[in-house]
Amino acid sequence: MTIRRGIPPLLIGLSLLVSACSQDETPKVQIGEARRAPVSEVVEAPGTVGARATATMRSPAAGTVAKLYVHDGDTVEKGEILARISSPQAEEQLRQARGAQRQASRPVRFGGAAPAPSIRLAGLNLTSSLDRKVARGFAKARSAARKIGDRRVRAQLLTAIDAAETQHRAQRAALDQITQGLTRSVNQTLSQVSGQIGAGLGGLAASMSSLQAASKSQAKAAVKVANATVKGLTVKAPFDGVVTLGGASGGGGPDLGSLLGQLPAGLSGQAGAAAGASGAATGTSGGTIAAGVPVAAGDAIATVTDVSELTLSADVDETDVLLVTRGVKAEAELDAVSGATYRAKVAGIGVTPKEGTTGGVSYPVRLTLGEGAYDDGGEAPPPKPGMSAVVRLTVRESPDAVAVPAASIVSSGKESVVWVVRGDGTAERRVVKLGAQGDALVEVAGGVAPGERVVVKGADTVRQDQKLT
Repeated sequence: MTIRRGIPPLLIGLSLLVSACSQDETPKVQIGEARRAPVSEVVEAPGTVGARATATMRSPAAGTVAKLYVHDGDTVEKGEILARISSPQAEEQLRQARGAQRQASRPVRFGGAAPAPSIRLAGLNLTSSLDRKVARGFAKARSAARKIGDRRVRAQLLTAIDAAETQHRAQRAALDQITQGLTRSVNQTLSQVSGQIGAGLGGLAASMSSLQAASKSQAKAAVKVANATVKGLTVKAPFDGVVTLGGASGGGGPDLGSLLGQLPAGLSGQAGAAAGASGAATGTSGGTIAAGVPVAAGDAIATVTDVSELTLSADVDETDVLLVTRGVKAEAELDAVSGATYRAKVAGIGVTPKEGTTGGVSYPVRLTLGEGAYDDGGEAPPPKPGMSAVVRLTVRESPDAVAVPAASIVSSGKESVVWVVRGDGTAERRVVKLGAQGDALVEVAGGVAPGERVVVKGADTVRQDQKLT
């Protein structure tokens, strides 16, 4: 539960009166007076000191630490080399990726389009052997008919032969027409089929071109990833800061390096490159980083922390977070620096809730952290990231408020009530509107005037018109 504190109250004259009891009895109520006084409403929350930025640089591939250029606690500048890693596996993957890119760049060629096929069905004609045999037959028949002596019979036979030859020629002409029509039909069909085949070949060519383009893109991406992996073998500082070899503990979670090591060779290198480029601190290899030590893809090599600007991260309870706004002033007390107070100011309020151990939720509040001072005025040392603190946020201030002791406020449903002592000594119930609520004093925005006497102890037992003095 969030603790609230206020500015210690001014001395308020209190008179102890006894109602319906003798002087030897313990008084039942205590009466004070509403006075003008400064009131501050403070919300307390646990906090942690943080750095401006922190990045853990990881090995992009399995290999060996070839050389270390820094030690724990060294101050480095952006781009400064921290370590070099030797990884024949990453070099080989880059060579293979470049070879695949060259292969994918070779053009795919198709032969020229074949002409549309066609056929011709030959009709029956005099040049064919059958026509020659038929003609010879008709000639022999006519020669034999002319040798007949009877003129009438001879004429009849010649007439019959002529009629047969005429009928044969008519049948041959009809057959030629049928053959030509069939040839046209077959050629039209072949032309349509040839067009469909041509369209299919065109579509195949387009598909092959698309596949080749996709293959080129994949090969280019593979080369880019493999090249980034090899480039990442030279570990550099992403910004100015202080170096810690390895990385912070991941809280018992799975090791990223061991998980990446379970992937296939091609994927582990690509995933390691992505992990190394991101600089995300998610676990460590758990071993010592030194020259000659083997490392797996994703193992933490060094962590760089920018301490040029320290921050505070406080978890404010949901019952108080709506009172916190950007720019609110705060103070922080660190467990590591007893007797010192550090100035702070709210820089942002998060919207993602965090579940607490007691079932409630809190919200992250980010604060800038200023200089600190001891109670005697001496300068306090700058804290280090990760130190715990108690943050006190002054969410409301009233420098000249009508204030009453906090114990005089009685909650009645949704109303806040104060028992005022009339001039005749009887109790009067007043509904008041509260302002800033300190630990000892509460601002009364309306309902009570300065100088009026109020019940400050035993107020929950008082009744309307009860005789108090």
